[in-house]
Amino acid sequence: MRLRAALVAIGMLVLAGCGSGSAAPDEFTFVAPGGQLKIFYDGEQRKRLPALEGESLLEEGKTIKVSDYRDKVVVLNLWGAWCVACRTEADDLERVHQQTKDSGVQFLGIDLRDPSRTAPADFVRDRGITYPSIYDPAGRSLLALRNYPRNVVPSTIVLDRQHRVAAVLLTDLLDTDLLPVVQRIAAEPR
Repeated sequence: MRLRAALVAIGMLVLAGCGSGSAAPDEFTFVAPGGQLKIFYDGEQRKRLPALEGESLLEEGKTIKVSDYRDKVVVLNLWGAWCVACRTEADDLERVHQQTKDSGVQFLGIDLRDPSRTAPADFVRDRGITYPSIYDPAGRSLLALRNYPRNVVPSTIVLDRQHRVAAVLLTDLLDTDLLPVVQRIAAEPR
């Protein structure tokens, strides 16, 4: 009986330890209602993005943090040099970046599953991408995004100026898809 009580107590401690990593009530946890590919959040639905950071793709040793872009709309794009759809959407993302950067919008790429920096660095330079990217071959920076499908590449997350998730787009995009979303969020009152 004592052994059983001790095992139950140990089990409860283990479960309590596992639960300590759960999201705070105001932090974003991803849910895809009905398998939607384009999900928009408004008002109380918006939850803040937990701290997200990683090493710069082009500047080894430099850390890039979403929090570096205070009071800016941040467009996070998950991509990889190996990804055909990423090659297709890269020009469109750069066009939207150029059209919106003066209205307080910051684009930030997160390069995933590229085993060395060479291919993604060439990808960025060859396509004239002017916004920074985090180099994250293992996807560790995305652990902050609870339940987010890290295998969906490309995908894009748009954060409002308080860095709350306003949109999740789980598909490759054209500039005509993304521009109105970014402009609407950038036009929101501060």
